[in-house]
Amino acid sequence: MKYSRLPLALAILAIGLIAGIVLEGKLDVLVRLVPQGQTCDHANHEEHDVHEHEDEHIVELSDEQIAELGIETAIAQAGSLRRTLSLPGRIGADADRLAHIVTRVAGVATEVRKTLGDNVAQGEVMAVVESRELADVKAAYLAAWRRLELARARFDREQSLWDKRISSEQEFLDARQAVAETQIELRAAEQKLHALGFSDEYVRTLPEQSDQSLTRYEILAPFDATVIAKHITIGEALKDDSELFAIADLSTVWVQLDVHQHDLPYVEEGQEAVVTVGPGVPQATGRIGYVAPIAAEDTRTVQARVVLPNTRGRYRPGLFARAEILTEATTVDVLVPRSAVQSLEGRPCVFVPSEHGFEARFVSVGRSSQGAVEITSGLVAGEPFAIQGAFELKAAIVTAGLGSHAGHGH
Repeated sequence: MKYSRLPLALAILAIGLIAGIVLEGKLDVLVRLVPQGQTCDHANHEEHDVHEHEDEHIVELSDEQIAELGIETAIAQAGSLRRTLSLPGRIGADADRLAHIVTRVAGVATEVRKTLGDNVAQGEVMAVVESRELADVKAAYLAAWRRLELARARFDREQSLWDKRISSEQEFLDARQAVAETQIELRAAEQKLHALGFSDEYVRTLPEQSDQSLTRYEILAPFDATVIAKHITIGEALKDDSELFAIADLSTVWVQLDVHQHDLPYVEEGQEAVVTVGPGVPQATGRIGYVAPIAAEDTRTVQARVVLPNTRGRYRPGLFARAEILTEATTVDVLVPRSAVQSLEGRPCVFVPSEHGFEARFVSVGRSSQGAVEITSGLVAGEPFAIQGAFELKAAIVTAGLGSHAGHGH
C-alpha cells in the first residue's frame, strides 16, 4: 500500500496525533508492523523499501505487553440486536397510593406528631384535634346507646308479663316499638361516627371510654407512607375540611413518559423499559403498564406509564427521567461491541490474534444499536477477537505508518 499519497498522509497525521496522546508512555511496548511476505528479521533491514510491499497490519506484542495495554480477547458469537426508543419523562408518586389527610370536624390542633419526610404506619396517630363538635356527635351516640339499653330492659319485662298474661298486649307492643325506634337512632349516630373515620371497634368500645375522650379526635394514617406535605401547627383552629397532611407510599413510583405522535406506533403496554434518572442513581427496569387513550391538548403528546419499585427511595418524585423502550429484538450471527470495531484506511476492521500478535481484519458491518454492531462478513462465530484495546492496536498501526513516512520521505 502506498503510504506516500498526500490525502492518506494527512488522514494518518490527524489520527496519529490522537494516537500519540492515547499511547503516551506505552509506545515502547508496541512492536513494528510486518510487511506482507517478510519475516520479522527482514523488517529490520533499513535498506528495504516498505512501499514496495503491502503491509499486513500486524502488531507484535508479548504477553506482558498485552497485559500492560489492557488488551482482552473474546470469542465472536451470535447475539440479540435490540432496537430501542428513547422517551423523556418525569418521576411521580403512585397516584393510587397518595392521600390528602383532612380533619372531618372543626376544632383546635393540640398535638402534631409527624412532620415532612417522616414515615408513618397504617393506623398511626399523626395529630390530635380537640373538637366540641365531635363531643356532640359522641354524646348523641352514647345517649342513643343508653336509650336502647333501657328500651330493651323494658321490652324484656313487658314480654315476661305478657307471656304470663299480667300486662296488656298494647303495653307489650309499645315496648317492642320503643326498641325498634331507639335502634334506628343508635344506628344513625353510629353512621355519623363512621363518617368521621371511626372504626367499628372504636364505636363498640365508646361507652367504656372516659368522658375526656369525647372531644379528642385522632388523625390516623390510612396506610404505610411518607409525609410529603404538612399544613398543621399546634394551636391552629381548623375547619371541618382543613387539609392537614399529604402522604404517599413511595415504595413504588410512576415514571410518566411523553410519547410524540410519530413514536406512538412503537409504544404499547407490556413493553420493557430501562429508566435512567441521573448520576449516582442506578438504572431500573420496568414495563409500560398504561398508555393514555387521549393526547394532551397543549403538547399533543400521549402519556405512557412505567411502574418502578422504589424500596430504597432512590427514585424521587419530581426528577426528570429518560426511558429506553425495547421496540425490536433480532438475533444476528455475530454481534460485537462497537468499541471493538475500528476504522483503518477508511474501512471497518477488528483485531484478531495472530502468530505475530494481533492482525487487523477488515469486516463488513450491518445494523447497530446500544453499543453493539452486527458483523456480516470478515469475522465468523467462534473466532477470537480483541474485545478490549482495539483502539490502542489501531493507534500502534497509525503511529508505525507515520514513522515509515518520516523515514522514507515519500
